[in-house]
Amino acid sequence: MSEAEAVRVIGLWASPFVIRVLIALKLKGVKYELVEEVVGKKSELLLRSNPVHKKIPVLLHHGKPISESLIIVQYIDEVWSSDAPAFLHADPYTRAVQRFWAQYVDDKGTDDGGKDQAAEQLSAALQLLEEAFVKLSQGKHYFGGDSVGYLDIALVSYVGWVKAVEKIAGVTLLDKAKVPNLVAWADRLCTHPAVVDAIPDADKFVEFSVTYGSFSKPIINGPK
Repeated sequence: MSEAEAVRVIGLWASPFVIRVLIALKLKGVKYELVEEVVGKKSELLLRSNPVHKKIPVLLHHGKPISESLIIVQYIDEVWSSDAPAFLHADPYTRAVQRFWAQYVDDKGTDDGGKDQAAEQLSAALQLLEEAFVKLSQGKHYFGGDSVGYLDIALVSYVGWVKAVEKIAGVTLLDKAKVPNLVAWADRLCTHPAVVDAIPDADKFVEFSVTYGSFSKPIINGPK
């Protein structure tokens, strides 16, 4: 079995939860195969691999399934611990804070609502994340400090959708005047080699939204 065959990701390119898993694998230099699901269907492989929640993403490592994206990111960090800097901070308190904000991002990112409500919720969330970035980064490039960390991975996976909401709702969310540190962070991280190919152009997310209706939990969390 090749390295890529040993690591497979069941997912959908538009899902931020799938995107973060791909970024984590790329950061660790792990070769993988993306097994794309079809919107509106659930494959037998998905149902067999995640019989409890029946949602993407699922990481298959030597055939063993791991579900829930943040759990998968931590698993990747632990299994390939010698291949890149650790995603989670060594300090227990800092780790707890990073996990809190990652969960906050997911709670806000999966709220139901239309485009206007989504834009309003995102704007308020980004203001809080701007403050969190200043505290956690301590003047460095990332939430994780000198290197891309757990919260960076969790949050950057939404950037494509944030930019899509900007286009659809006709608003500016990543506003240099309001969240200058987050804007600089997003610009910097989206050009990172592990990130640049994992996040498609905003127009692709807009097209996906028009076709399937992205501002609902089922589409973002996984195929119905």
